[in-house]
Amino acid sequence: MLALLSPGQGSQKPGFLTPWLDLPGSEARLREWSALCGVDLLHLGTAADADEIKDTARTQPLLVATALLAAEHLALEEVGVAAGHSVGELGAAALAGVFSADTAVTLAGVRGREMAAACALEPTGMSAVLGGDPDEVVATIERHGLYPANRNGAGQIVAAGSLDGLAKFAAEPPAKARVIALQVAGAFHTPYMKPAETALGAFAADVTVTDPARTLLSNLDGAAVAQGGEMLQRLVRQVTAPVRWDLCMRTLKELGVTGVVELPPAGTLAGLIKRELKGDGAPEIVTLNTPDDLPAARDLIARHGIGGTAR
Repeated sequence: MLALLSPGQGSQKPGFLTPWLDLPGSEARLREWSALCGVDLLHLGTAADADEIKDTARTQPLLVATALLAAEHLALEEVGVAAGHSVGELGAAALAGVFSADTAVTLAGVRGREMAAACALEPTGMSAVLGGDPDEVVATIERHGLYPANRNGAGQIVAAGSLDGLAKFAAEPPAKARVIALQVAGAFHTPYMKPAETALGAFAADVTVTDPARTLLSNLDGAAVAQGGEMLQRLVRQVTAPVRWDLCMRTLKELGVTGVVELPPAGTLAGLIKRELKGDGAPEIVTLNTPDDLPAARDLIARHGIGGTAR
């Protein structure tokens, strides 16, 4: 079984969209999407520097658009599972047929703008916690009045909340754990994002959905969601809810996924899977970053997809 993964914020790199513009129709597609999401995707993905593309309002639609642009060159009918990390869930939902690519990019534009606005309301942030006992890490995070915003598996949990709380947490880290401050605008996936959740929910009320055409996993609990309406509600709720990528990886294993293609900008989710799903039964992985990687991705899909022979 083949899973197609859409990455989230933090995976972007300056110029990562540039090679995709060599493919016919790509520039026109991106201009259309730029009008829908309200940001210049062509500039951001080619000429913008690292500071410009870490802006939440710009980064989120850029990531979703790039993943969907690349996916247009793959045999999606062979894909059995779709999943995304954080904003990547919008791309995954489009790949599963819940709504169109145009709608996904539009929603990403709204989500990014509203989350950026929520970040500006008070000083908050996020810190990665590497290592330590997961239960102890979460307990320590909560003891400092913080939230476990991302549980990514592979020994990685992200704490989020007030800058003062994060500073005290870093000064008293959990045993055998390292704390690294992340360069983000605020405490994503926590109650601090409630204004953004409310705004996105109001916009999403007018979105037309259909039920997924393939297995679609949710960051909320790693479950496969069979109804389009429920997935849309979960996408809105996820703005303030923790990202449980650890549970998504558990479901990938339970489903018997043997092949994984991570859409661009690829590498982050592939790295987590390699560290978490090791040993016998570990999936074969292709990271799709440029059009030069398309032949390897197509080959993997042909072998591990619905009509493939690799099981």
